[in-house]
Amino acid sequence: MDVRMPRMDGIAATRELSAAAPASRILMLTTFEDDDYVFGALHAGASGFLLKRTRPERLIEAIHTIAAGESLLSPSVTRTVIDRMARQPVPDPAAGRRLRDLTPRERDVLELVARGLSNQEIAAALVVEESTVKSHVKRILAKLALRDRVQAVILAYETGLVHPGG
Repeated sequence: MDVRMPRMDGIAATRELSAAAPASRILMLTTFEDDDYVFGALHAGASGFLLKRTRPERLIEAIHTIAAGESLLSPSVTRTVIDRMARQPVPDPAAGRRLRDLTPRERDVLELVARGLSNQEIAAALVVEESTVKSHVKRILAKLALRDRVQAVILAYETGLVHPGG
């Protein structure tokens, strides 16, 4: 699948195909090695990402590899993935233990706060009153000994509860 196609881009097509047929294996083949395309395709469900300059025999091997259920990236794309992963903070196990004090609902609220949702948006997503969300946020801050939502968001990322782009 190419990233750029008429009518629908390859990332959107990959997302739709993966949703409709979860067992499908999709190999992106493109001239673009832009980070947004790479990570967009992988998040959409692509099993591999190769550049069109790949030799034909290597492309055939890649198709067999992907069809066998494995994943495959071009070397330059692999470097991009490694570089991004190296820049991400490593989850702090001690901070993760702090989350154990939260109820499952409080963890849900914390995750949505970390994703940038307002109290009103969280209430709509969880089908509760906004005042209930405010109560959950207050309890989260108290249980985790945090001053504000910003500290809660940082903790959510540090513990791996939420991941960038996810």
